[in-house]
Amino acid sequence: MKKLNNLDIKNFGPIREAHLSFGDLTILIGPQASGKSLALQLLKLLLDGPFVISIMEQYNFVIGKNPDNILNFYFGEGLSELWTTDTQIYYDFNSFTKKELQNYIYNVEKERKRFTKQLCLDLGEFTSFIPIPSITEHLFYIPAQRIISIADGRPKNFIEYDSSTPFILRQFSEILRMYFLYGFSGNKVVFPLKNRLKGGIKKAFQNSVFHNGKVIIDDSSGQKKMQLSIDSLNIPFMAWSAGQKEFMPLLMAFYCLSGPSQKVVDHRQFHYVVLEEPEMGLHPKAIQSVLLQIIELMQNGYKVIVSTHSQVLLEFAWAFNTIKASNIQKELKEKMLQRMFGLEKFETCIGIIKNVFEKSISTYYFNDQGKGVETRDISDLNVASDDQNMANWGGLSQFSDKASEIVSQVINGEYE
Repeated sequence: MKKLNNLDIKNFGPIREAHLSFGDLTILIGPQASGKSLALQLLKLLLDGPFVISIMEQYNFVIGKNPDNILNFYFGEGLSELWTTDTQIYYDFNSFTKKELQNYIYNVEKERKRFTKQLCLDLGEFTSFIPIPSITEHLFYIPAQRIISIADGRPKNFIEYDSSTPFILRQFSEILRMYFLYGFSGNKVVFPLKNRLKGGIKKAFQNSVFHNGKVIIDDSSGQKKMQLSIDSLNIPFMAWSAGQKEFMPLLMAFYCLSGPSQKVVDHRQFHYVVLEEPEMGLHPKAIQSVLLQIIELMQNGYKVIVSTHSQVLLEFAWAFNTIKASNIQKELKEKMLQRMFGLEKFETCIGIIKNVFEKSISTYYFNDQGKGVETRDISDLNVASDDQNMANWGGLSQFSDKASEIVSQVINGEYE
């Protein structure tokens, strides 16, 4: 597979200049519409271009030989204009151009012809499109708009979306649909589910999201849909809390990436996981539970990239890097992290923390100063830094800092 450790972007959409190096966990922060999602979607296209093309063709998108068609289908109708004559993209110091998108088309066609010819030697001509099993995905993308994928309690088909919908949402929804249909092996209980998620993580989700309820599959309407069963009361999906609805596609994504491998979604093919805004609709306790699952993904060998507007994730990164840099013994460092997540009572989860300080966490701020977005490496998260972007964590702690300053003045009688 094409491994990718560094991504440099110049003049793409709102991004003037971005330099990203991916560690075991990479956190992206910044205001809305500052280009975080565009950068992550570019990463997906770089790693999985041939797969993207093959899926587009499978669903009868007319690509032809025009790379602008790929960009419009991939990012959304009309968004090929994000890529201008000034756009420059580099991965691990290799240039990525529209010509490479054309190469993706050529390579997919070549592989399809090879595969079709092997199966249809007696036909004298190639058949229409046959899916190519040798092209796989390497990056599992969990988009911020994930609630759209199960808006009425069932995952939507790839082709149910209009032309403005980005590829990453279509594909994510299709993965959930296939998992919903075939991944539960006839089991009508979706949560809690055996062989998926560690006991402590499952318990944390139960306490912070579902409150001793069960998520079940109901097919009485003629379609399989999710319901929440609490005290013999079955609650339809549309009556759930906003946080519970937001959490379900995230939970199913975690199912796809954990536990024994399955035919529906073979998580062994994935090496990267992108998770956009995991905090959507969630209480800080639930965000903490999601963080624990993110740590397990890191421990399982995935490179995880998270975009967020939550201070909780930055607090974790700050604490992690501070503990890691200290002279404290390794065993005590791990106990501190166990205590942070309340894992002392869950022996099955202690392994999640084992040797975790061998991993790296980096943080990048997408900063828009009116002339286009530029990224800043603020991985130190030093609250005493003279650099305000560093000190207030890209603005995430700015209000909290101001409030603390004013309250301190009031308490000490220093106000005017």
